[in-house]
Amino acid sequence: MSEDERPEKPPGRSPDETSDEIPDKIPEDSAEGVPETGPPAAGLPGPMPPAEPPTALEEPAGARERSGAPADGRQRLRAGLWPPRVSRAQLIVALLLFGLGLGLAIQVRSTNDNSVLRGARQEDLVRILDELDNRTQRLQDEKRRLEAQRTELENSSNHAAEARKQTEQKAQQLGVLAGTAAAQGPGITLTVTDPKGSVQADMLLDTLQELRAAGAEAIQINDVRVVAGTYFTQASSGVQVDGHGVSQPYRFKVIGNPPDLEPALNIPGGVVQTLEKEQATADVVRSQKIIVNALRVSKQPDYARSSSG
Repeated sequence: MSEDERPEKPPGRSPDETSDEIPDKIPEDSAEGVPETGPPAAGLPGPMPPAEPPTALEEPAGARERSGAPADGRQRLRAGLWPPRVSRAQLIVALLLFGLGLGLAIQVRSTNDNSVLRGARQEDLVRILDELDNRTQRLQDEKRRLEAQRTELENSSNHAAEARKQTEQKAQQLGVLAGTAAAQGPGITLTVTDPKGSVQADMLLDTLQELRAAGAEAIQINDVRVVAGTYFTQASSGVQVDGHGVSQPYRFKVIGNPPDLEPALNIPGGVVQTLEKEQATADVVRSQKIIVNALRVSKQPDYARSSSG
C-alpha cells in the first residue's frame, strides 16, 4: 500500500499505539520533580528551574574573604586596646573615683574600730555608762573641792596658816596614792582561792585593772601595797607582786565605793567568771571599813628638787 493510500489516523489514539515522532507517555523516572501545572497565566513568569548546587570543587562566594576575618578582628582589638589612649576628661574622672574609693575605705575602717561597742551586750553597755557617770561625778567633786580651797584662801585672814593646812591635807592624799600612808574607808575584800594553781599573774593583773577602772582609790594584795608602778611576774615559785612572792589565797583589800566595785567584778565575762573557768573561786564581801596598812618606803630623789622654792 502506498503512502497516499494509507488511511488517516483518528484523532484519538489508544494508549498502546506507538508513534515514531513523540511518545505519548513520559517515563515515570523522568517525570519526577516536574510540577503538574498548566500553562502559565498571561503576564506571569513561568516556574524557575531549580538552582544547581555547587560542586565539591567549587568554593562558595566570599569564603576566601571570611577565612581571614578572626585574625584581622583580633589585630584590630589589640590595636584599639594598646597603647591606651586616655583623654584629660577620663583622667579627671579616674582621679575623682580614686578619691571617692579612698574616702569610703577610711570610713569603713573607722566604723570597724567601734565594732567593740557595737557588739557589746546591754549589760556591758550599762556598766560602761555607769563607770563614765561615776568618773564624771568624781571629777566634779574634785573641782568643787578645789574651788572651795581657793575660796578659803581668798577669804582667810591668815593666808599662811590656811595654805599650810591645805598643804598638809594634800600631802596626806598624795601619801595614800603613793603608798607611804595608811588608809581606811568603805570598800570590798576579794579573796581568790586557787587549789589547782591555774591562776596566773596576768589574771591577777586583769583583776587589778578592773578594780582601778571601777574607782578603787587604795589597794593592798596580801602584804603588798599597790601603787601606780606595781607589776606582776610569774616565777617558778608562783606569782610575784613588785618582786615579792604572794601565796594563795590572794586577798585584795580595796577602798572605794562598794556599789561600783562589786558589779565591776561580777559582770558577764568579767573577773569572777574568768577565775571560775580556771576552777578557782572568787568571793566578794562588802564592808564599810577597809583598812589598807601595808606601806611603801618613801624614796628621796637624788637629783630632782622642787622648783617652787
